[in-house]
Amino acid sequence: MPQAGPSWDAETDLLVIGAGAAGMTAALVAALEGLDVILCEKSDMVGGTTATSAGTVWIPGNRQGQRTGTPDTIEAARTYLAAMLGAHATDERLDTFLRTGPIVLDYLEQKTSVRFVAPPLHPDYKPLPGAAIGGRALGAVPFDGRKLGDDFARIRPPRREFMVLGGMMVGKADIPSLLAPFRNWTNFRHASGLLARHALDRISHRRGTRLIMGNALVARLFDSIRRAGVDLRFETGLTELICDDGKVVGAALSSPGGKVAIRARKGVILATGGIGWSRELRQRLFPEAARRISLAPSSNTGDGILAAERLDAVIDHDLDSPGLWMPSSVMAQADGHVSIFPHIMLDRAKPGLLAVDTSGRRFVNEADSYHDFVVAMLRSNLSAASASPAFLICDHTFIRDFGIGLVHPGTRRLGEFLQTSYLIEGETIAELAQKIGVDREQLAETVERYNRYADAGVDEDFGRGSSTLNRFNGDPDTKPNPCLRRIGPGPYYAMAVWPSDLASSAGLRTDSRARVLSRDGRPLSGLYAAGTDSSSIFRGTYPGPGTMIGPAIVFAWCAAMDAAGRSFPAE
Repeated sequence: MPQAGPSWDAETDLLVIGAGAAGMTAALVAALEGLDVILCEKSDMVGGTTATSAGTVWIPGNRQGQRTGTPDTIEAARTYLAAMLGAHATDERLDTFLRTGPIVLDYLEQKTSVRFVAPPLHPDYKPLPGAAIGGRALGAVPFDGRKLGDDFARIRPPRREFMVLGGMMVGKADIPSLLAPFRNWTNFRHASGLLARHALDRISHRRGTRLIMGNALVARLFDSIRRAGVDLRFETGLTELICDDGKVVGAALSSPGGKVAIRARKGVILATGGIGWSRELRQRLFPEAARRISLAPSSNTGDGILAAERLDAVIDHDLDSPGLWMPSSVMAQADGHVSIFPHIMLDRAKPGLLAVDTSGRRFVNEADSYHDFVVAMLRSNLSAASASPAFLICDHTFIRDFGIGLVHPGTRRLGEFLQTSYLIEGETIAELAQKIGVDREQLAETVERYNRYADAGVDEDFGRGSSTLNRFNGDPDTKPNPCLRRIGPGPYYAMAVWPSDLASSAGLRTDSRARVLSRDGRPLSGLYAAGTDSSSIFRGTYPGPGTMIGPAIVFAWCAAMDAAGRSFPAE
């Protein structure tokens, strides 16, 4: 176990490592509670995975949902989680999360610029008792990046694939107006306002300053920690935790000026982003078929987990899944950039698309959550071949109406997508089957079976379109089932999608105060973990939108309050 060195380069009350949602929340709360705080970020930008996500937080029983007319209760959430987790629903961390979550939201709203709003409809991912259709998942209120001045450049931008016109962020609510600006006055006004704002932004900024989704949440946290006077150090990454007499008293870090040792009188909070791209942890914990692609920033390399493990901390990986998954398509761009497009909800749930594995058979309800889609991939025969994708299959009218992956709705010139084999075309189903390497008779039978279900409006194999989540992401103009319509005449198209992780659920074992636990179950004095550095309270399941960021914020608050010596609610 590393021991304290003869001298320190800096001292503080609390050292927080990692400036994603969890790390910034911990640093912010600690500063508001009167502690001196140093926040170290390995990269040159804040935000981590949160910045490139939808930025949704899943926190049941909140006031924000009540204000918008979509109230929720903690008791209903307990029922839902009990149905999902069974005996594991008794985890004390789960109880702390449910009791404390609404308090944390109110705390941030009262003391910081962090603001959330509840969309009227944002369903949980599983049709189980206690599931909510709205009020439980909250989105960050949009933020004007110009308020950050030169520090706007410190906000990690969204994935390039989710921006348009050289850096304009687009949310789900913006898409109808941008695709059909002349359909009505509302569409025209919204689209023209977005375009005018972006044109002005590009005069003085590298990208648009209208921040939404994860970028809005990150910017609000960043704005708040600047106001709170947190000492934020960029390009400063963890190399080793330092102990003295069995207590974590600081850390050694690499910085642009060389190695630095920072003493932390009240403790160290790890929030380095979980497993990320760590080759060692991916090989040890992830199934072989899911190791190739991660949606985490390249700077996330498991630093916090590995450093704590060297101090006898435990990696909890006995979960339903070690990662939270997303099916992603991959395309090499002409400029050398490799686009990784996460298929979240814009195409999979729409009517007229099906997914097949290497046998040419459907294996999943395509409209279910992205995590459940990949879980089904990994359980199918794909798990036996690490280099095998699944294929999304559609006809040309589907691309016209809905688009697929990087191919936007209405795209007529498909040449660049076909030349790179991002999109594969066949005049007949048999030709398409031959090109993607599946049995032609089986694929033809799969399409025929799917079309029978589309005609009847009932998916007898997987129940597609039967849940609120399915219908929410389907096409309301398609009757009787918004997720089913016939695959019609050719040409036909296929797109390969691969398992990728947007975050890890395996992580350090912690208690209800976010203290890291040793192998004998006792807290490691002076060491906390939040976000994906700690193991998922949902044990690798995915209850609904925002079930990564919600617990990350709540347990970051718990860690900071514990370090500051504050009591917890209802204890």
